[in-house]
Amino acid sequence: MHSALRRLDLNLLLAFDAVYRHQSVTLAADELAMSTSALSHALTRLRSTLNDPLFFREGNQMRASLYANQLAEPVAESLRLLNFHLMPKPDFNPLTSDVCFKVAITDYTAFCVFPELMAELQKRAPGVKFELLYSPQMLAINELLAGHLDFALGFSEPDENIHDEIQAIDWLEDQYVAIRRKEFATLTTEEYLKAHHVVVTPWNEARGVIDFQLEKMGLHRHVTLKTPSMLSAPFIVAQSDLLMTLPRFAAEKFCRLVDVNAFPLPFYVPNYQVKIYSHRFSGKSAANQWLQTILRGLSLPSPGH
Repeated sequence: MHSALRRLDLNLLLAFDAVYRHQSVTLAADELAMSTSALSHALTRLRSTLNDPLFFREGNQMRASLYANQLAEPVAESLRLLNFHLMPKPDFNPLTSDVCFKVAITDYTAFCVFPELMAELQKRAPGVKFELLYSPQMLAINELLAGHLDFALGFSEPDENIHDEIQAIDWLEDQYVAIRRKEFATLTTEEYLKAHHVVVTPWNEARGVIDFQLEKMGLHRHVTLKTPSMLSAPFIVAQSDLLMTLPRFAAEKFCRLVDVNAFPLPFYVPNYQVKIYSHRFSGKSAANQWLQTILRGLSLPSPGH
């Protein structure tokens, strides 16, 4: 593979390109900051490697051979691309950047995080853009590994096994509560278990976190409706006797939008935890580090909120 390149000093292509454009060894040497004798020596080496005279002297000008004319455009384009991709990356400046972050989300992170995030960035990074995608966690991890995503914002799973190249940062922690329409004033364990439930499964899980916890306690709830969307469920709850369990921060937002009340769960459930997943060796490292700092500085829920 690349057998032609292995026998070629790529610096010689800079000499070829300069002589071709200027049609002069002297002008080409000036551009490359080298002596005319050094440039002439470079041309001699390139002629020998390519087995072609490349240039003929005609008066004060260097005229290209047929082969040199064929090489000129692909050589110039290759040098341009190499120069572009090898240039040191400029420092990330959020005020002037137009970077687009691709982020895998759930309803919770879209509904509870992005209003605050976008309000903050309007002042600090007006040109920064986002493309939000719904993606199951393991698919999102694979997309991060392939470089198709910058972040995945999602809840952690018990005993999750994440690839070494993926960084998982503990980010948000929220308590679970239950919501039901305002006609109900209490919520006991007995009432919770007798109720019919709406369960949100953003990644079409067979069972939710609450079901696993109830099973550990030897209990069971009645699931009437499963939906992948958290956003429609509270409106269903507000017009029915159904009950829904969700993180408190989202519940408080819904309580201001629809006729529901939030109740502490009458039994123990571990806190809802959200992590920031990213690739440790992302090509946008400076921009990604900046966004992680912004995300972690938002005024969002914490344990005991």
